[in-house]
Amino acid sequence: MPFLSASTTPHGAIIGASAPPTPGIVHLGLGNFHRAHCAVYTAKALAIEAGEWGIDGFANTSQRVVMPMRAQNYRYSVLELSDDATRTGIVDVHRGAAIVSDTPEAFIASVADPTRRILTLTISELGYCRSSRTGRLDTDIPAVRSDIADPENPHSTIGLIARALTIRSLSGEPMTILSCDNLQSNGRTTRQLILQFLDASRADEDVVNFVMRRVAFPNSMVDRITPATTATTIAHVENSLGVRDRCPVPAEEFSMWVLEDKFAAGRPAWHAAGAIMSDEVEAYELVKLRLLNGSHSLIAYLGALDGRETIAQAWAQPFIRQAVNECIERDYLPSITLPRGFDPKEYIESLSERWANKRLEHRTAQVGSDGSAKLLQRIPVAAEHALASGRVPHMLALTVAAWICAIAPQDGYDPGPVAAEIREPARGQLTEATRHEHSPRRAARAIMRNGFMPPELVAFAEFTHRVEELVETIVRHGARAASRDAVDAVETDPCEEE
Repeated sequence: MPFLSASTTPHGAIIGASAPPTPGIVHLGLGNFHRAHCAVYTAKALAIEAGEWGIDGFANTSQRVVMPMRAQNYRYSVLELSDDATRTGIVDVHRGAAIVSDTPEAFIASVADPTRRILTLTISELGYCRSSRTGRLDTDIPAVRSDIADPENPHSTIGLIARALTIRSLSGEPMTILSCDNLQSNGRTTRQLILQFLDASRADEDVVNFVMRRVAFPNSMVDRITPATTATTIAHVENSLGVRDRCPVPAEEFSMWVLEDKFAAGRPAWHAAGAIMSDEVEAYELVKLRLLNGSHSLIAYLGALDGRETIAQAWAQPFIRQAVNECIERDYLPSITLPRGFDPKEYIESLSERWANKRLEHRTAQVGSDGSAKLLQRIPVAAEHALASGRVPHMLALTVAAWICAIAPQDGYDPGPVAAEIREPARGQLTEATRHEHSPRRAARAIMRNGFMPPELVAFAEFTHRVEELVETIVRHGARAASRDAVDAVETDPCEEE
């Protein structure tokens, strides 16, 4: 069977249209999500309105996607999976693929190039070098500290972008930096972090003024579930297209993108391709961050502790469904001002359908990864909203407790093989924080008080106490018992009856 390339692409298989040779977009974070989301919207937009909107793609460190894309003339397939059908198409909008850690100067040059007009980012919450304690640039990160001292030779993502903008300021050509990550107010947050880096590294005033006046940072909300690629994904593509793709992307059928229409140097016709241009992006962000992402975390950690390998398997468990539904109704929805015309019941029903999609094979461990960064975007504000009104958010406390038990189990407690697969950069720090603690409650208290949750939330002693109780219940009696405890507490809480 031939490998996918420009010459072997089946007739009619291209999604949208192919991009022209010259890129107008630089992208950092060449993983599955970008390739099934922004790249697909761009391909569809080009079929409606032509433009110089090819994508110069950069992975952070991995060759896993870069090398196959180069071998395939930068083409790859997207396999859409729903419960009743599959659909496969080929995306042809990338015009370069490289690894930043190997050639940082190539990334800097691409962003600085006046012909590039947009930089898009999918670098995960960790890539922004943001302190969980302060919300500001984390100058305790060694790479950030090094970059501040030597900004002309950067290694951190923020340092690399700042260096590129410094060079670009010489031309004065405007640019848009578009975060496509699950950060609240992701555009504004990115802008603040870059300006903080420029200030710390004593950048010239002309550079700072250029960033403030000529670089746009629109907020955005992105939504599409894209599991890891497996051998099954590759086999599906081969059967569907008759070619062998070495880097296909599996994705659900659902896709959503909400953007502020604030671009400094033009953009593709993303609106015509289905993206929503709105002045309520932050409201949509909160809906997604809490109802989808926050609930996803609870499903993942309870599912992992219950030995469920996929999200669909976890969602099929009645105790998990009940816990998540209570969390949405009691803890998350009251903390959100919904966008105009938004139907929460319809959205919640769609979430249930998406989580139940068995064909996706979305790994529980993948969803539970990087919890130390992700939970900061999902838990604190909603929890503080409830606590300030005199109510303990039991289901949010359960989410934190399940994360602690899955990631930092004490000696004598085995959270199981699924939990062991969860990637957590802070695992070592969590273990160190609890090294001298000899009870589940004390271990939970040590984690809560050692900077893994913001001090504003930890200041509510009743929340920390509830997390401690639920950690002990998980360790002594299991995740199901802790979930039942939390649900029972919600149903008997006098504040809930008012």
